[in-house]
Amino acid sequence: MTAETENDQHYLQTLIKGARVVLWDFDGPICRLFAGHSADRVASDLMSWLEGRGLHGLLTETERQSLDPQVVLRAVDRRHPGSDLVAELEERLTHEELRAASSAMPTPYADPLIRTWTAVGSRLAITTNNSPRVVHKYLESRGLVGCFAPHIYGRTQELHHMKPDPHCLNRALSAMGAAPADALMIGDTPSDHEAAARAGVPFLGYGQSDRTARMLLAAGVEVVLPSLEPLLKLLRG
Repeated sequence: MTAETENDQHYLQTLIKGARVVLWDFDGPICRLFAGHSADRVASDLMSWLEGRGLHGLLTETERQSLDPQVVLRAVDRRHPGSDLVAELEERLTHEELRAASSAMPTPYADPLIRTWTAVGSRLAITTNNSPRVVHKYLESRGLVGCFAPHIYGRTQELHHMKPDPHCLNRALSAMGAAPADALMIGDTPSDHEAAARAGVPFLGYGQSDRTARMLLAAGVEVVLPSLEPLLKLLRG
């Protein structure tokens, strides 16, 4: 359900009241990372690079058609875990994400929500499958690093730790000395929801598009917000 009824508002208030720590996914809830630098094109370029090395057969047709750079990266890692090939592919993806950060589009209401949540005493962390270098670059451009640092937990060379594995959430909770029940995660994918469930962290879905909202609801997310504005209003109220 979307947060439109009085019961939904009560549910949101309960989530916010219990959240000493807020774990944010990055691409989606905070910004559209690839707003001006197509993720489809990045995935195609990664696949072309693999094909240029005679590795076309590493990907299934479904993986090639996904046009998702992280699907490409994880597929290669499953077949060649920890290899130099994977390390180079990951660095190429990071380079493209860094380029994308320069033209990323802030998610409506995200900046004031982050600042307000910090001002009322909650502690914030980033838990993402993107490179932490990219997160730093974007947050610096918005003057938001101080709201999160040093708690930015992103993709490492251990790609099997990417969400839906709860590794980055557990790192954040451990570093911040927080119990899972005292945290809240905001994410926009079923893998975010699964990672939160596996870490024991309450979850709030953000689905700006109907397609994203449907995927989250189908994955069992209880409330999906089409906008962050209701959270901002509740915090300010």
